[in-house]
Amino acid sequence: MLTARRRRRRRMMAAAAAVVSTTLLLASCGDSDSGSGDDGKTLKLWHYESPDSAMAVAWNAAIDEFEKTHPGVKVKFEEKGFEQIQKTAPMVLNSDDAPDLMEYNKGNATAGHLSQQGLLTDLSAEVTKRGWDKKLSAGVRTTSQYDAKGVMGSGKWFGIPNYAEYTMVFYNKDLFKKYGVEEPKTFGELTAAMDTFVDEGVTPLANAGAEYVAHQYLYQLALSKADRAWVDSYQLYKGEPDFHDAAWTYAAETFADWVKKGYISKKTTSAKAEDAGVSFMQGKSPILFSGSWWFGRFAAENKFDWGTFLWPDSNLTLGSGGNLWVVPKGAGNKELAYDFIDITMSKKIQNLLGNKGGVPVAADPAAITDPRSKGLIANFNTLSERDGLAFYPDWPAPGFYDVLVSETQKLITGSAKPDAYLDAVKAAYDKGVQDR
Repeated sequence: MLTARRRRRRRMMAAAAAVVSTTLLLASCGDSDSGSGDDGKTLKLWHYESPDSAMAVAWNAAIDEFEKTHPGVKVKFEEKGFEQIQKTAPMVLNSDDAPDLMEYNKGNATAGHLSQQGLLTDLSAEVTKRGWDKKLSAGVRTTSQYDAKGVMGSGKWFGIPNYAEYTMVFYNKDLFKKYGVEEPKTFGELTAAMDTFVDEGVTPLANAGAEYVAHQYLYQLALSKADRAWVDSYQLYKGEPDFHDAAWTYAAETFADWVKKGYISKKTTSAKAEDAGVSFMQGKSPILFSGSWWFGRFAAENKFDWGTFLWPDSNLTLGSGGNLWVVPKGAGNKELAYDFIDITMSKKIQNLLGNKGGVPVAADPAAITDPRSKGLIANFNTLSERDGLAFYPDWPAPGFYDVLVSETQKLITGSAKPDAYLDAVKAAYDKGVQDR
């Protein structure tokens, strides 16, 4: 029979063992947590490319390659939405939930803003060490570097784009043929084609008023009357933009006129970008002006003959290096993140990206065999050679995207006139730039 002293001693030993067990369990949980970074056995990766896009196909191949070359290391991939990351990134990157590597939007209002807040890792040393700078053209690397104020184009490297993107006119060749419309070679021929569709009871342009599509139509109209100095003034603050100049006035008035003419339906005021893309894919809209990020999906899903061409009679169009790989300042496994970026920049992954409908930045041209992809890349090279990438209209200031969406919706509904639209955009721009 145990004495009282022995019973107390056994209880104390059991309690101590429980504490040790709990401590070991917690340590084990901490080691397996991808956010801890203590054991380097997990790379926590976020991106928001749709599963069937060229980029997602290439990144999945990169994940396989990474795990083959890093025995015992797993990639924990979490798919996020573009809008989700856009709105929550500052909060997430300031927490313990930050990934090791994340795809993020480029430009002053996004990556520049995060770099200014000290939330991103300076990649400059890795860029030089791994030779990434030698793989990126001047136009593509603009969005990789940010100065102390978060303005792109110079300073430290805070992101790496491993694809490029640009906007183009997607058109349904079957519908064009049905209504006797030739592929437009000039802007006049484009508007004549849209008149023909309207006369036949067909709304020519797929549109999305609730997201980026609508204000990108308007920005492209402005770019057709602009030059590089105009872009630098607006995007890089190298001057004082005049929102009532010839380019902006033409863009706002023409866009409003297109709504009146029936080129753009008022019913698309609350439509999302996905709605615009689906309208084109379903053969309802003969034309969509949007980005190369749709290309791989259209190649996989379109059930009709289709093609693309650059916006006619314009040296400039929306485009840049693609979204950036950024490494959060608090990432636990930075070396693994750098290794993964390196794999996505390899010829093997770049060639795959090109053949799946993406615009690679470091592919072997001879390895791109798909005919449509060859055309996509050739058009990008044409833009690059003429310094034609003019970035995106929402980039200059944080929160500017939402203003452009809401104000352009007013042009679609007719609740605002072009002058009022330009006044509102100017006010938001001035405030955003002043607050930087």
